[in-house]
Formats: sequence, structure tokens, C-alpha cells
Amino acid sequence: MTTQSALDVTGQDLLFRAARTANTFTDEPVSDETAHAIYDLIKWGPTAMNTQPLRIVYVRSPEARARLVDHMSPGNKAKTAAAPLVAILAADVEFHEHLPRTFPHFPGAKDAFADRDQRVESARFNGALQVGYFIVGVRAHGLAAGPMAGFDKAALEKEFFPEGRHEVLAVVNIGRPGPDAWYARSPRLDLHEAVTTV
Repeated sequence: MTTQSALDVTGQDLLFRAARTANTFTDEPVSDETAHAIYDLIKWGPTAMNTQPLRIVYVRSPEARARLVDHMSPGNKAKTAAAPLVAILAADVEFHEHLPRTFPHFPGAKDAFADRDQRVESARFNGALQVGYFIVGVRAHGLAAGPMAGFDKAALEKEFFPEGRHEVLAVVNIGRPGPDAWYARSPRLDLHEAVTTV
């Protein structure tokens, strides 16, 4: 029996099989229009109760890039400095303020997140879902993404989110892949190692 995907093989390869985490980039710029189009696509990804906690800071100016690079791990500094565009992805732990508009089906939605610890947990989980969609959205626009977790989280939050309501989830370099952009492809777990049917 064969399975039929709504996405052709070329699209599947673009988003998954041929997509790689890029470590070098060309100097071809990524326009504001493209950066905004990425968000306009990925905003449709699902989150619990349509919470949408993801907040994106596109780092463009040399001054902001220097501030960011200062807080990256040593192995991530050079590629973050050189990437055409860098996105800081954070979760807004006060996302519930928007729920009366984004989840009007449940008038008590905002009150359901009155407990801050519950909000933080929800923001992290749903923000992580959106990070995954962001990476796929970058690939859907024909670009390579270089997601990283190697940074000083507390320092980045203080530097770019001083009001204290955001948790940084990832930093993503974005652009066209440059020379020797890829490490050797690492193996993935096989179906029988990851999937169980009960």
C-alpha cells in the first residue's frame, strides 16, 4: 500500500529531507518583506487555546548584532556575526493579555492563566511549537535556518527584553547557505525505534 501526501516530493525535500542546519551563509541579504512573510505564514501554526506566545526580534543593526554576539557561545559567535539575518525567538509569559481577542470562544480564557507558573509553562511549550514552525517557515521561503541554543539566556533576556516578561527560546541565523554550510548528515532513529502503536 502506498501513502499519498498532499505535498509533492520536492516540497517534502525542501522542508524536511534535504533541509539542513546551516553554519555558513552567503552575503545575500534577507529583505524585510521576506522576514515579515515568514511570520505571516507561521502564525497559522497551532498553539493551545490560540495562545501564540512567540515573539520575534529580527536583529539587523550592527550595534544590536554586536550586543547579541557578545552573549552567544564561542562556537556560535562567528556565524551569528556573519549571517544575513538573525532572529531571537522568545516566549511572552504575559501572552494571556491577548486571549480575549485571539480566543473569543472562551470568555474566561484570560482568567484561566491567572497563575504565573502555569503561564510560564504554557508559554514555553507553545512557544517551542512555534519555534518549530518558524524553522519550517524559513525553509518554505527557500532559505536555510541555523537554530541555536548556545547562548547566555539570562544575559540575552536582560539585553533584549529588560521588562522581564519574555523567555528566550532560541536564536536562529537565516540566509542562503554558504560554502561548507553543512556538517555530515547525522542518522535519525528508525521507525521501530521511535514509534509504537497500542
